[in-house]
Amino acid sequence: SGSEMRRVALPENSPRGGLLTQGSVLVVTSNPTRTSPVKRGLFILDNILGMPPPPPLPDVPLLEQSEKEFKDHEPTLREVLELHRNKPLCSSCHNRMDPLGLALENFNALGMWREKERGQPIAPAGRLISGETFNGIRELKQILKEKHRRDFYACLTEKLLTYALGRGVEHNDVETVDRIVERLGKEDGRFSALLMGIVESAPFQKRRNAATVTTDTPNRSVESAVQARLKQ
Repeated sequence: SGSEMRRVALPENSPRGGLLTQGSVLVVTSNPTRTSPVKRGLFILDNILGMPPPPPLPDVPLLEQSEKEFKDHEPTLREVLELHRNKPLCSSCHNRMDPLGLALENFNALGMWREKERGQPIAPAGRLISGETFNGIRELKQILKEKHRRDFYACLTEKLLTYALGRGVEHNDVETVDRIVERLGKEDGRFSALLMGIVESAPFQKRRNAATVTTDTPNRSVESAVQARLKQ
């Protein structure tokens, strides 16, 4: 007990561990009254893999409309999403998001572990669009760690570089990102390697002060106008 930080030892077969199964992440990627495999899958695509899907089209039907098509029983989210993915407008994005989010379905909207949803056993198995299959969040995390480590390095680098530069990553920054990712790979993903890679990069050291640019421009315009007036 106490307010200080401490290391917590987890059982060897625990589904917890890492960012994806933290209560805060599981709660913020849920709806108020239920989980949201779509939000959870989107979180992984956007913040872990750096491969966010395009925004949904305005005429895409709501998920609740698919749920109404079940007349004989109360469907699970997996069943509803499977029906939703069969719609042409929905399949391209949901085929990427849903398997990732459904791997976390054993965690309810508050991040607590559960075995069933609406009285039916939860099936967290899935297949990524890149071909890898998994059975549950432990296997998914292992796949992300072993086969998509570079994707994560690139995603984290781009997001931190965006913060450091105060602007979005542009095509001129691709070489910088690649160099930092290579450095992370050689130094086993140490955060210090990421920070030093950004600080030592050309875009960071040669960045312009936006405040100076915006304040100098009007002053130069006023000065030019005054000089022109004096010449009259």
